[in-house]
Amino acid sequence: MMRGLRYSGITGVLTYWLFVAWSIRENPWFSFTKNALSDLGSPEKASAPWIYNYGLIITSLFVLAFSVCLVLSAENKLQTVGGAYVSVSSLFLALIGVFHAGTRPHTFVSTYFFVQFFLGMLLYGVASRDRAIRYGSVALFALAVLGTPVSWPSAALIETYEIALIAIFTMLVAVKH
Repeated sequence: MMRGLRYSGITGVLTYWLFVAWSIRENPWFSFTKNALSDLGSPEKASAPWIYNYGLIITSLFVLAFSVCLVLSAENKLQTVGGAYVSVSSLFLALIGVFHAGTRPHTFVSTYFFVQFFLGMLLYGVASRDRAIRYGSVALFALAVLGTPVSWPSAALIETYEIALIAIFTMLVAVKH
């Protein structure tokens, strides 16, 4: 069971990008340099917005499974708290699909997905006895924070950057456990 859980983070990232690719195929107007990824889920902008939105909800299940892996493999209370933060991030990820672009709570739930995940990653990593996880999570958290004030050409590019950092963390955990 733990083997499946430890790869669920990577599976979640791959699942997310498969839904993004499908959404882009249905919405050839989409541009990584001009749009937000959430535009793919906006009923006002996208044809078949359900593809992107359901993709987020399905992906959130993999993030939740990954958080269970983090909690079950925790070596101490701080790592357990880190895993719990990642589990909360999975709820916010699902809520991005529910409160799609154009709805009032969208910006809040989108922002809090990233905030919760990166805080969980940092707490889990700082408390790890494994040096690669400890230093890797701190470096990834620092890169996430440093990427925030950068003047990105579009929301999709910073979102892709942050999702790449999440992917690296999930791969690190899968390899090191």
